Amino acid sequence: MRVINVAAAQLGPIQRAEGREVVVKRMLALMDEAKSKGADLIVYPELALTTFFPRWYVEDQAEVDLWFERDMPNEAVQPLFARAAEYQMAMNFGYAELTPDGHHFNTSILTDRTGKIVGKYRKIHLPGHSEFDPERDFQHLEKRYFEPGDLGFPVWRTLDGIFGMAVCNDRRWPETYRVMALQGVEMVLIGYNTPSFNSQKGSEGPEKRLFHNRLAVQAGAYQNSCWVVSVAKAGDEDGFPLIGGSLIVNPDGEVVIEAKTDGDELLVHPCDLDDTVFGKKTIFDFARHRRIEHYGRITSQTGVILPPET
Repeated sequence: MRVINVAAAQLGPIQRAEGREVVVKRMLALMDEAKSKGADLIVYPELALTTFFPRWYVEDQAEVDLWFERDMPNEAVQPLFARAAEYQMAMNFGYAELTPDGHHFNTSILTDRTGKIVGKYRKIHLPGHSEFDPERDFQHLEKRYFEPGDLGFPVWRTLDGIFGMAVCNDRRWPETYRVMALQGVEMVLIGYNTPSFNSQKGSEGPEKRLFHNRLAVQAGAYQNSCWVVSVAKAGDEDGFPLIGGSLIVNPDGEVVIEAKTDGDELLVHPCDLDDTVFGKKTIFDFARHRRIEHYGRITSQTGVILPPET
């Protein structure tokens, strides 16, 4: 058995006016609770240090850049790294990254038990749009503020296992899980900030959004025989609600624990990485069953090409 006691640390809303110090104190409180429950790894959401700022249309790039981190760790988050190292607890969280050469990414990092960053992922599947859209109920400007990730879907050996990361919309794309699964991934860590309503289809509300959240994560876990830990930033941010529904899913695609609130909430579950072995050796034994000679269209084509009319 290779049991990792995982703490999924859902965060409630972060208002636009709140600073990082306020958020870090909340994250530390969840980490303290995780320590009291014997956690080996704590997983926080996407953009854990700020409000979900892509809902705001801002033309001044200098103002936008205030939401981004130029260094990681930095002074504001150093207490997180220090306490994680003190507790010998690995940590994963998402933030907006501004690189030294001026690139903007929606990023997630993974540390080991000493607080050392051992993995970095940059969100690849950016949803939304890049210019103000008056037809939407609210804006979703990730394509304006971020560039598509440039690191691919790597995995890392740590905590006696193989771990990967993804961010929010990535969880909806089967390629996300499969590329990591082809590297033997045993646990995928995902943070998300998902609006409670579809900005282009107001009738699609929280119930449907939560259904799709579970559907995507459970399918990814089952079809790749891996654990998935998917953690929300939830609740009402300046009048814009986000779904909760943080959950941990086992390699059979079963939800083993799920959040019940839209606030700060900790979910702790023992995850045996050896539970991934059966599926990887049987129905999802890629070496025996994959037929890559028929998959070329997946990587050679983006948009739909319809068959010829008869």
